[in-house]
Amino acid sequence: MTEPAALQKLLTWLSPAFPVGAFAWSAGLETAIALRAVTDSAALQNWLGGTLAHGGIKTDAILLAQAWKAAATDLPSASLTDLADLAIALTPARERFAETTVTGDSFALAAKAWPSEIYARLPQPCPYPIAVGAIAAAHGIGLDDTLLAFVTAAVHGQISVAVRLVPLGQSDGLRVMAALEPAVAALAAAAAIATLADLGGIAYATDIAQMRHETLEPRIFRS
Repeated sequence: MTEPAALQKLLTWLSPAFPVGAFAWSAGLETAIALRAVTDSAALQNWLGGTLAHGGIKTDAILLAQAWKAAATDLPSASLTDLADLAIALTPARERFAETTVTGDSFALAAKAWPSEIYARLPQPCPYPIAVGAIAAAHGIGLDDTLLAFVTAAVHGQISVAVRLVPLGQSDGLRVMAALEPAVAALAAAAAIATLADLGGIAYATDIAQMRHETLEPRIFRS
């Protein structure tokens, strides 16, 4: 169980106000909205449900858990480097690579306000889930709590994109968040006990949307 002081850090680090620039990225959702694949709350819920079950959020959650375990058990820094290399290899598009590495490096830089030796062990560049998992473990934040907060924040970020671009009303966005809570909790629980053998996805629509975003005009988000 995460102690209150550690939980306070987690709430700060995964808040929209934490300076990682997550608001600038859409993970391809901007493309899906522009192409009219996501036009309302039902389509958004379906899109995000697929990403949770089979796409990038699932992949990130498993990688985060592995990074947390590597840091918590004080495995060699090479373990985190290998996980970072794997995370980068699994990015389906150039913009997705930029998204995970820019936010990861920004997270690690901002988190240095809370001193730890873990920062010296982080690879460069450091994908976002690797940074969050390793730094959370180093500060005594429980894996289950870290995963639940990370996945929740990822879904919140996607809903925020849709609220602004579809546009959805705030109430519709909140209804989608509420409806996805069981899927968020299920992914967090599954990722905590997953292994690298459980990596793999079939969310082809989201992957293609991320690739097509590179040529999308006009566009607001960086991915």
